[in-house]
Amino acid sequence: MTFTLEDYICRLHTDSWYTWTDSSNKVYVNLALAPKIMNVAGDLIDNPHSLPSESDCNAGVAALQADWDGKAYARSREAEYPSMADQLDDIYHNGIDAWKATIKTTKDKYPKP
Repeated sequence: MTFTLEDYICRLHTDSWYTWTDSSNKVYVNLALAPKIMNVAGDLIDNPHSLPSESDCNAGVAALQADWDGKAYARSREAEYPSMADQLDDIYHNGIDAWKATIKTTKDKYPKP
């Protein structure tokens, strides 16, 4: 997965606080504040937010990417672990130590960085 400026911007605030001057080219120069936003009561109010700097956006995108990339091992483990039902069955039939050995195989294959 590759993160974009929009991925970062969407995480800054929960409301629709920004817009694009060119929605087919979502780069920083085309990022704009929405003049009005809707508050929790459903009223349109002046947008209280400000645009982050381009360097803050670049750093935010880089942080999202680094976090995602740093958890590749966890995604790989999750895909390879037996289902919860199979793990419980393993514990029931073979005991905790056998289950730990099964899980350790996957953990060793995909170690934490």
